[in-house]
Amino acid sequence: MTDLSYLMLRLVAGVSLFGHGLVRLPKLAGFSQWMTGTFAKSMLPQRLVMPFSYTLPIAEFIIGILLMLGLFSGKAVLAGIILMLLLMFGTCLIENWEALPSQMLHALVLILLLQFIASNNISLDRFMHN
Repeated sequence: MTDLSYLMLRLVAGVSLFGHGLVRLPKLAGFSQWMTGTFAKSMLPQRLVMPFSYTLPIAEFIIGILLMLGLFSGKAVLAGIILMLLLMFGTCLIENWEALPSQMLHALVLILLLQFIASNNISLDRFMHN
């Protein structure tokens, strides 16, 4: 049952990240404009915000797919945690306290996945290594 629980937790994280990226990719320029506008009065320079705003949806999309498939799972989980840390930092800088609990929940799910990575038996990783 642990393997199935791990699969479900991995799918929860994967679908969320995949969905975030999927809806943003078709409107990438608009998303970037929104994000750079949101951070315009923060201490982050626009030269950092702009590339991040274009990279974020692509990262969410790719990490989400990898998690859903269970492919390169350990690296995908670590990438997801790093992504959440970056998002949380930015959220704090613009004082968007309403978004922080959701990001912390995502991070917690990813940390649980990392903690119990040995239960990642229903995955492409396991299939490819057998």
